[in-house]
Amino acid sequence: MNYKSKVAAAIKSQVDIELETIEKLIEIPPSSEMGDYTFPCFEVAKTVRKDPNIMAKDLQENIKSDVFEKIENIGPYLNFFINRELFIKNTLEEIIFKGDNYGKSDIGAGKTICIEYLSPNICKEFEVENLCHAILATCLSRLFEKEGYNVKVINHIRDWEQQFGKLIYAYKRWGDEEALEKNVVGEVSRIYNKFKEEAEKDILINIQGKKHFKALEEGNIKAINIWNRFKYLSLKEFKEVHNVFNIRTDLNLEESFYNNKIKFEINKLEEKNLVDDIDGVKVIKLDKYNMPPAIILRSDDIEIDIIRDLTVAIYRKEEDDFYKSIYVGGINKSSYFKQLFKVLELSGYEWKNDCLYVGVGLVKFTDGSVLIRKDKSSILEKLIQQVSSVILEVINEKNPKLQNKKEIIKKLAIGEVIFTILNNSREKNIVFDFNKNLLIESERIFYVQKIYSGAKLILSSNIEISKNPDFNKLNSQDEFELVKRLKNFNSIIHIAVETIDPSIIIKYVIEVAKALNKFYSSNLILSLEDKEIMKARLVLVEATCKVIKNALDLIGIEVVENI
Repeated sequence: MNYKSKVAAAIKSQVDIELETIEKLIEIPPSSEMGDYTFPCFEVAKTVRKDPNIMAKDLQENIKSDVFEKIENIGPYLNFFINRELFIKNTLEEIIFKGDNYGKSDIGAGKTICIEYLSPNICKEFEVENLCHAILATCLSRLFEKEGYNVKVINHIRDWEQQFGKLIYAYKRWGDEEALEKNVVGEVSRIYNKFKEEAEKDILINIQGKKHFKALEEGNIKAINIWNRFKYLSLKEFKEVHNVFNIRTDLNLEESFYNNKIKFEINKLEEKNLVDDIDGVKVIKLDKYNMPPAIILRSDDIEIDIIRDLTVAIYRKEEDDFYKSIYVGGINKSSYFKQLFKVLELSGYEWKNDCLYVGVGLVKFTDGSVLIRKDKSSILEKLIQQVSSVILEVINEKNPKLQNKKEIIKKLAIGEVIFTILNNSREKNIVFDFNKNLLIESERIFYVQKIYSGAKLILSSNIEISKNPDFNKLNSQDEFELVKRLKNFNSIIHIAVETIDPSIIIKYVIEVAKALNKFYSSNLILSLEDKEIMKARLVLVEATCKVIKNALDLIGIEVVENI
């Protein structure tokens, strides 16, 4: 039952105002003593030309509904107190019945959302920044799907740059296939550095690099085979990282796929008189929009990123007819995407307003040692090792005999990394700080996991959970406040989707965990003499665990039932 809608409907029955307008004005009071919902009558009273105090009083006297225990007016405010018994019963039954589907809606039914994140260039290491983009994109995909949208997650792979000509030549001269197979990033880095060293001695080396890129463009089989080898091994390494963090990819978008489409888009821009030629460089001037010119083609006929991304955007619209297209990347690319969207607008594509850029803040480390490579370990591996060592220390203090310790610690470590990436509002810096004292604070996912684990321990008792408990027994303020938070899950998801901000889900699940902890710290459950209260409280604990699990699923964190 949507109680906010019930409040709006009750008011609508007395005034001739649009239901949607009324619902937008409904607020949650700062204190439960002031009711569960409040309706300020100022705006509506102005519309019907009535004193807001008198209007609130009239509504209070005339609204009749079994959904509310009472309705009070304080001046121009109309305060609704919901029927607690009915509210608790309906909410808990809905959660238990829907299970994993609790929180799901069909708001986005029939609409497609494309979410694109940028991978490293092939032959480059998968850095923490890349992980941040991929995790945010994956989380957004879960949020939009929870609201019924059809979602396509696209991994944008940069596989087409002039440097590949240099790498192909370098590999043919100095490459080691066995070393490439074992560590593609390391071997490519070695031969690329070798190329630069030799190019300083011999200018013809750079010419060879250009010739080999030209051969690649013209479809030379040997050049393509080496390039494909680089790409295959790079994507294989990227996939290993994706598997660890359960990163979603529905489509690998390789830039090379669009090579034969770019010239067509450049011609279209020229036909629309959008392109200027400055010393052989083709640009789109954007100075009247307070932006630098968008360079689309260099004097040596090398396409610049913006024309490639423009081509991709047009292709995606034609292919998927998206409702929204969301690009996820570093905050430093925000200006670039403003240019891209402006060029789309100037090109006459009205759907450019459906394209959004989600910038991710800068990554910072409080412990600089994680950035130092003393062995073959990647930064990501060192990061997980660092988190795992802190979690191990905490667990050895609290539960040294924990079974499956290694597996549990890995899950917790991955969860803490994801939490750190998604915890702050978008565009704020992402700070990796895993000291022990910070880890065990109540604002961390480790705290949520501990509360969840304790609740599952209660549920693992030999007492069977009743399917039809007497919910009238749940009459304390702690119980009511906890159920109110559980009921709010749908609206929290909707806010996170509307603002494209997963941190809202994290803040919510921490609040739920705190409310659950307060409840079972203050109320007996298993040792109660009144078995009917015990049965009702067990259902409340079960429903809360389900909501915590559903919320953590949305942000990609796997629950741990025993720590």
